[in-house]
Amino acid sequence: MSDLDIRPATLPDIDTVLRFWRDAAEGTSISDDHDGVARLITRDPEALLLALRDDLLIGTVIAGFDGWRCHLYRLAVHPERRRQGVGSALLAAAEERFVRLGGRRADAMVLERNESGQQAWRAAGYGPEEQWRRWVKPLTD
Repeated sequence: MSDLDIRPATLPDIDTVLRFWRDAAEGTSISDDHDGVARLITRDPEALLLALRDDLLIGTVIAGFDGWRCHLYRLAVHPERRRQGVGSALLAAAEERFVRLGGRRADAMVLERNESGQQAWRAAGYGPEEQWRRWVKPLTD
């Protein structure tokens, strides 16, 4: 995809990313606000990867690495750009980042109801670990 530019998000990208997620991402996250994305970019400036074509945002993925595990969140591709290799290019960039940082295994958060997302993750070589369940506790109201 020679006409696809993948780069880390910057603080001026935040509003565009939030609008994009409302249209292209399945579900919402507790951190889907300006402050949450700003914290991510400030703490790890290379974690939020953007896919752009002709300067138009068409895909995102968060490739977070905490020094122990490689976590993937918010893989989203504009509905009109799906099945064109954008998601695969984003995952390849995220995986390259993880390898460069010393990561050994990547995991992804995938909604149970998101069947098309599950198909995309399977196609990329990911699969569920049935023996695990995610336990959560909100830290704010």
